[in-house]
Amino acid sequence: MHSEKTASHGSSNLAAVGAFVLVVVVLLAAVLMNAPIRSVAAVTASLGSYLAEVRATAMPFLIAVGVLAAALGIVVAIVVRREWVDLRRRRALVAGYSFLAPYLLVTVVFTVGVILFALYISFTKYQIYTEPEWVGLENYVKALKSRQFQQSLYNVLWYALIVTIAQTTIAIALAVLLNTPMRLKQFFRTIFYAPSVTSSVVITLIFVWLYLKTGYINLFFDKVWGFFGLEWAAVDWLGNPKGLFQLIVEALGGKVPSRLWYLRGPSVAWMCLMVQNIFTTIPTFMIMFLAALQDINPALYEAAEIDGASGWQRFWRITLPLLRPIVVMVLVLSTIGTLQIFDQVYLATGGGPLDTTVTPVYLVYAEALGTQGTIQMGYASSIAFVLAVLIFFFTFVQRRVIERGAEIY
Repeated sequence: MHSEKTASHGSSNLAAVGAFVLVVVVLLAAVLMNAPIRSVAAVTASLGSYLAEVRATAMPFLIAVGVLAAALGIVVAIVVRREWVDLRRRRALVAGYSFLAPYLLVTVVFTVGVILFALYISFTKYQIYTEPEWVGLENYVKALKSRQFQQSLYNVLWYALIVTIAQTTIAIALAVLLNTPMRLKQFFRTIFYAPSVTSSVVITLIFVWLYLKTGYINLFFDKVWGFFGLEWAAVDWLGNPKGLFQLIVEALGGKVPSRLWYLRGPSVAWMCLMVQNIFTTIPTFMIMFLAALQDINPALYEAAEIDGASGWQRFWRITLPLLRPIVVMVLVLSTIGTLQIFDQVYLATGGGPLDTTVTPVYLVYAEALGTQGTIQMGYASSIAFVLAVLIFFFTFVQRRVIERGAEIY
């Protein structure tokens, strides 16, 4: 009996050591593939030249990740040693992680390794073709002081506020409409959902065409104005930097000074992109709300109707409270998506006019690839992590505030 226990403890120790070595080796291999080096032909010509460059320029990165890998390996080793003694839990552990192994390897190499690379270079001055130079928090300070980055945050906050509220409200309304008995219900569901299955690039290009000074939107207003004997001046929708509040103030005879740019509100061009995003994302959220509506017990509506509740009262007292968990999910998904907007800006406006449609993700792209000047990979990475913190903060607040009380439903 004593020898069996000794053998069991010996095998658990061996398994723990093996797990530790495996975790460290996999993590180090992942970061070795994502090491910050000079990306020139002489370096990437062979494995030997690549490893020599890693030793010369990326040793601080490898040492930092090595410490992290060792700490994680110790935790894994402790867990494995504890579970290995019991035969049933040992088999479950081996079987479970055997199935997870392909996914975990891909995630570690192409996600964890890249994130660690980006986090490291965010504290350096790195231009791809030069060695990373440690600058500490300089990139983060530069980002927070940058007028362009402040403008990008201002833009996406307006975008998230307006688009999230609009598309959630309209999606609920359409879902309630399609959930009522009506003719051609399947036809309308298909028509309403069609924009969501279309490529974002295609939809953006269609809207760019519509927003042209010679496009159909200006043509529509020209016909309407002409019907009343008025003349419509064609508007350059995607080239107008004036803000919503600025237009209102100017209509009243006032003026918003340039130093108070943050009081101008979202620009005309930015609101045009908002309309496009609302149009293309409503159908997806509509389907989510529709599925939730069909899960509500009809007896609740029947009981409320017998008690004399109106349709509006049934919606506010039954429908909306029971949709609350889905509302939370939609608001979180919508907020994350709006804060990360990129493709519409890239295709339609390029961040203009006057940076009124620039976004943090577009800045990451522009700074990382040097479309606005020199390549600044470190600075771009710092912007990306500031945005990540911002997304986490808003997601956390939404879940804490809106989700409170949803569990009772």
